[in-house]
Amino acid sequence: MEKQLSLSFENTAIAFEHMSDKGLKKANFLFSNIGRPWLVKLGAVATPLAFKLGLPVKGLIKSTIFSQFCGGESLEEAVRAADELGKFGVGVVLDYGVEAAEGEENYDNAVPEFLRAIQFAAGKPNIPFIAIKVTGFARFELLQRIHHGETLSPEEQAEFDRVRKRIRTICEAAAKAKVGVLIDAEESWVQQPVDDLSDEMMSLFNRQDVFIYNTFQLYRHDRLEFLRQSYEKARAEGYLLGAKLVRGAYMEKERRRAEELNYQSPIQPSKEAADEDYDAALRFCADRLEHLGLFIGTHNEESCMLAAVLLHEKGIPHNHPRVSFSQLYGMSDNITFNLAHEGYRVSKYLPYGPVRDVMPYLIRRAQENTSIAGQMGRELGLIREEMKRRKL
Repeated sequence: MEKQLSLSFENTAIAFEHMSDKGLKKANFLFSNIGRPWLVKLGAVATPLAFKLGLPVKGLIKSTIFSQFCGGESLEEAVRAADELGKFGVGVVLDYGVEAAEGEENYDNAVPEFLRAIQFAAGKPNIPFIAIKVTGFARFELLQRIHHGETLSPEEQAEFDRVRKRIRTICEAAAKAKVGVLIDAEESWVQQPVDDLSDEMMSLFNRQDVFIYNTFQLYRHDRLEFLRQSYEKARAEGYLLGAKLVRGAYMEKERRRAEELNYQSPIQPSKEAADEDYDAALRFCADRLEHLGLFIGTHNEESCMLAAVLLHEKGIPHNHPRVSFSQLYGMSDNITFNLAHEGYRVSKYLPYGPVRDVMPYLIRRAQENTSIAGQMGRELGLIREEMKRRKL
């Protein structure tokens, strides 16, 4: 167990080696303020309003919250950020963070942006993945109708065929370029068509290796069973499963909707139940790496340590090509950089796009962080510990 025991998420010298003294002080300032729910609430209302009124807020946002959580305004800027991370053995997931405007033309226009990201990533070991959201290429109401099993009109069927074609174009280009595609999970009431599209793409492009990944949100009480079913389906149909494991991002919204519409909430009854299912999913996947690819998307230190221990116990090399860890850019550097230091395959989710267009993403990030009990305190504590170590 010697090698294994050397992994620690407490080592701040390794965690923040990539940060200058100035960068560390800035992160300290930012996380101190994100920890205040009232400030986050105010920002969520005031920022879109300021943009609407044409107030000069872009510079302030870009130099603070944007630079902490985003790779840049363009793909070129994001790739520069990726190269910086690459110096420390950390890869990136390129995530075009623009929440697509509705409309067929906008959905069509989004495709070339992802193809460009794939071209950039091709042949670069430090950019192993891109991320996509089906709602970036499809009308939400259409997905909702399909999810509920409603009969589509011929026009709607043609519309969904165009959605399928967009997703397929991206997945095909990625598989050819040997770049992974992580298909994000969505709200539970549109998830079925997302799962179906993911299965279809895995069936097409995961025959020899794993390029396409579906996302399993383990804060839902039905997803552990769905992971097992997805694995059995892949085995039966002769393709490899891509499993991106996350806890989930829409908890408040899901609970609220279930209450309003009077149906059973899909969300776990407690955080402990979500943690249990997440760790059970990790064990399930670690036992079956010859038939699947595992992407561990979490900021939970216990789950990351468990995954590392499982690999160690099974004698699986740290840099096994079918196991990847990931955290969001600008967060949980203590996990990311310590994993990289020990030779694990680990990447940062790196959103990019024009400041104004990425604001909905940033506001969601800030809101999520204030609602994760203890997350901000943990980030701040580690940053301050490193500042103390550097005598700042």
